[in-house]
Amino acid sequence: MKIAFVGKGGSGKTTLSSLFIRHLASNEAPVVAVDADINQHLGAALGLSEEEAAALPALGAHLPLIKDYLRGSNPRIASADTMIKTTPPGTGSRLLRVDEDNPVYEACARTLVLDGEPVRLMATGPFTESDLGVACYHSKVGAVELCLNHLADGPDEYVVVDMTAGSDSFASGMFTRFDVTFLVAEPTRKGISVYRQYKEYARDFGITLKVVGNKVQGPEDIEFLQDEAGEDLLVTVGHSDWVRAMEKGRPAAFELLEATNRLALQSLQDAADDSYAQRDWVRYTEQMVHFHLRNAESWGNAKTGADLAEQVDPGFVLREHAGAQPEAETGAERGAGAEAGAVGLLSPRSDSLRPAPQPA
Repeated sequence: MKIAFVGKGGSGKTTLSSLFIRHLASNEAPVVAVDADINQHLGAALGLSEEEAAALPALGAHLPLIKDYLRGSNPRIASADTMIKTTPPGTGSRLLRVDEDNPVYEACARTLVLDGEPVRLMATGPFTESDLGVACYHSKVGAVELCLNHLADGPDEYVVVDMTAGSDSFASGMFTRFDVTFLVAEPTRKGISVYRQYKEYARDFGITLKVVGNKVQGPEDIEFLQDEAGEDLLVTVGHSDWVRAMEKGRPAAFELLEATNRLALQSLQDAADDSYAQRDWVRYTEQMVHFHLRNAESWGNAKTGADLAEQVDPGFVLREHAGAQPEAETGAERGAGAEAGAVGLLSPRSDSLRPAPQPA
């Protein structure tokens, strides 16, 4: 399951995503956590010191390795240098899986032990002095989008991404990469306006959007969120002494988190698990191709000097496991499961989806 946490700055998005990650780990689920926010705070929320969080490897710094690994033996990709953040997998591409060891995780992930359970943590990396004035935040998260495009995840395993605050999440196609998006909203006009903006942007792309009301202080706050978000409101969360202690660097054992908050986190997991039944791999691959062709035309072809539309494998559909595609596998793929197989179900078209709305 691919899960995003979004919301305006200060809504508690990172705190709630870190609690959800701890909850999944406490249930012994395989978890990859990704800090894709321009302000890198997920590591600290998961208990790292400032020095340990700063020492996390930056995904963007390992982009050549990521591209080279994911390219595999895909004959449609002339070289790793021609891959961009939206390059889709095809026959011969290598896929990532949540619960495996691979060179990408070895270089870009660090394993944390949360209450005795392992969690892989990856981070885009913060802005550096050399980025100021010349780099866009979205260039930082390109490695995350490329990895998500090549991720063949299944039920009962989780990738949790703490996204950047506000509507910047919609400035690339990455917002379509998730089974469910949890929008953290405070019971205020500003908090609910962010929800409305997300709802409008996501409307044409089949996005499963659930609202998590945070910093709720009483029945009036709950009623406000119910009136404004309707059936999209999944659960509300109030004050937590456990969280306050965690933010002071003195967390208790996670099992001591308040029962009401544990139930709220279980509701998030149930919603994520339920969304798997609606997963449409064909549509997912179509959206991937749609945004790749848009990026190719707008800047990718000029940057790489190649026609990136040729990277699209018209007979390929990303699936949960290459092993589930015997009609398309080679013998080596059946043995190692390391490369993606093709399924002749899809002929992607660049006009198969409406253009993405552009954030203000």
